[in-house]
Amino acid sequence: MYLYIIIFTIVSYLIGSFSSAVWFGKWFFGVDVREHGSKNAGATNTFRVLGYKAGIPVFIADILKSFLAVQLINLIPDIVLETEFYYQIKLVFGISAVIGHIFPLYTGFRGGKGVASMLGLVLALYPAVAGITLGVFIIVFLITRIVSISSIIAALSFPLIMYFITDGTSPTLTVFSIVASVLIVVTHKKNIKRLLKGEEKRISFKKK
Repeated sequence: MYLYIIIFTIVSYLIGSFSSAVWFGKWFFGVDVREHGSKNAGATNTFRVLGYKAGIPVFIADILKSFLAVQLINLIPDIVLETEFYYQIKLVFGISAVIGHIFPLYTGFRGGKGVASMLGLVLALYPAVAGITLGVFIIVFLITRIVSISSIIAALSFPLIMYFITDGTSPTLTVFSIVASVLIVVTHKKNIKRLLKGEEKRISFKKK
């Protein structure tokens, strides 16, 4: 069993390392998004640089990477479902994919912030929690049109939503939600500085 876990952890990282923002931009638009806008290889900068025709597929691909990585647990023989160990291995695979997204092997370790990939991980772990957290993001985004503040507020609400939905019955999920929240906020430190200065750009949906 443990050999499977090691192998699938590596595979999960390799799946996450597919930087959809970089490859979609290069293949279909001849543009490396890391050289434009915020220079971040994520869905938000893809929306900003290339518009929704590139941004939407990149966003979906980034969600799918970690979601599919978590599903590798179904290939492990003799694992007992719905135990703490089961959730822990799911997290190992999903987090490996998120790390791959942030530090992609194939594109010089210059990736995105991991918000969409983290959403895919949570969706695979607990769809109800993912749905509510996404709802928080959407509401804040519709009000502000600023992805970073929407991501930060959704991240801060994530541990509360997880605890409420699960009744705190899984220490693994509770600790994960807190750590994930902190990490997402930390990866947005540059955005927070721009927000405080009033310099953070709003997303527009004009066609490109």
